[in-house]
Amino acid sequence: MAEPQHFGYFFSRGFGPQAWGRSDWDWGHDWTKPDLYQQSVRTLEQAGMDLVIAEDAVSLGNPATLDLRIRQAYGGPKHDPLLLAPYLFAATSHIGIAPTVNAGITPPYLAARQFATLAHLSSDRLGINVVTDVGSARHAGLPPLPHDQAYDRAEEWITLLRRLWHSWGDGYVGAPDSWHFADGDALDAFHHDGTYFTADGPLNALPLASDPLVVSPGGSGRGLAFAGTHSDVQLALAPLSAPAVSDYRGRVIAAAEAAGRSAADLRILFVLKPVIVSSAEEADRIVAASEHPGDDALRAAATAWSSDSETDLLALDLDAPVPAGTFGDHVSAGTIRGLLGDTPDAPLRELLTRKARQGRIAPGSGSRSGSRSGPRSGFVGTADEFADFIEELGSDADNDGIIFSGDLHPAQVHRMLGDLVPVLRRRGLLRREYGAGGIRDNLFDF
Repeated sequence: MAEPQHFGYFFSRGFGPQAWGRSDWDWGHDWTKPDLYQQSVRTLEQAGMDLVIAEDAVSLGNPATLDLRIRQAYGGPKHDPLLLAPYLFAATSHIGIAPTVNAGITPPYLAARQFATLAHLSSDRLGINVVTDVGSARHAGLPPLPHDQAYDRAEEWITLLRRLWHSWGDGYVGAPDSWHFADGDALDAFHHDGTYFTADGPLNALPLASDPLVVSPGGSGRGLAFAGTHSDVQLALAPLSAPAVSDYRGRVIAAAEAAGRSAADLRILFVLKPVIVSSAEEADRIVAASEHPGDDALRAAATAWSSDSETDLLALDLDAPVPAGTFGDHVSAGTIRGLLGDTPDAPLRELLTRKARQGRIAPGSGSRSGSRSGPRSGFVGTADEFADFIEELGSDADNDGIIFSGDLHPAQVHRMLGDLVPVLRRRGLLRREYGAGGIRDNLFDF
């Protein structure tokens, strides 16, 4: 029996128009109402997911890319996922919910109070996905910061939040026999005057049994250092091989050890968006059909990457490399690397062709040469093939687990997980029941 791993779901469109651009839209769900999300998250809890992470981007982007981001609802509109969280908690009993929070524009005292409140109301099932998006700063009247300074600000922010969460110390007494509620002398009435924030304690919220779980993305050196120092969960991206996953894990763990922590103090979960099909033959047909993408497929790939990077790739020459300086400071190193890969001098057409092509999760299957040997090339495969891959990562790379990515829509959740969950459970990879604790216990019970 394989060792169990942890699994979650990344709500990748955020609190926006789920299923837009796909036939699933005709199910008739109203994305602005909670029912759609509650139905989906109940299914994910039944499936044994440890947590759901809600993507968010506060900004619609810069004026030059507004149309790219909203024409197909890639970048907006989106409602605030923090305000959706109570509806998801009300629909479930065990699964953790981690809305995205922008550390640059959310005042620390307000954030600490809101998160403490939701942690209490949810019985410690709240997580926060901390991002450093600098493109949103102008909406809050703040100057944008370079990439590394944005992480400096996020470090000060999360450190201040933790001091506020712990500012009651042993001050809470709660003795109804004497009506002695708390001891004010024990509270930490500190004054923080830092590089980026000024705030006073103590926090006007009861102390927590445990801090909200901190999730963070980011594959740059600075992002990995932040994760190693502050995060409980790191959202990771790596090529589809056990050596690459093991190497990435090693870098995160090294960052944790440099901060006085260990591998046991955090979970590294790799994000993927599987395309589950009924047979290997069907998978091969899908991959073969994407081998030579047409102009429409390349345009769709360019639009998606333009939205993610807030950079108009459609205005560039397809047959020339992406010019130096195309991407501003607001674009993460991981996003740029995701497009350019190891060939930054390749023509944009070649880069987009790679993104438009599908690949097989089974080693060597459906490769362009027709060979059945070779590396994995993508995310198309059967439930058993995906389970083989996940099991291999656990045995060969000591992987903590996987985050599936997609819309939080019942049709997509069932399409992605309907056949996969039974296979993972039969192999012992996926939990069959939860413990009695909250989100932290979900992720650290094995």
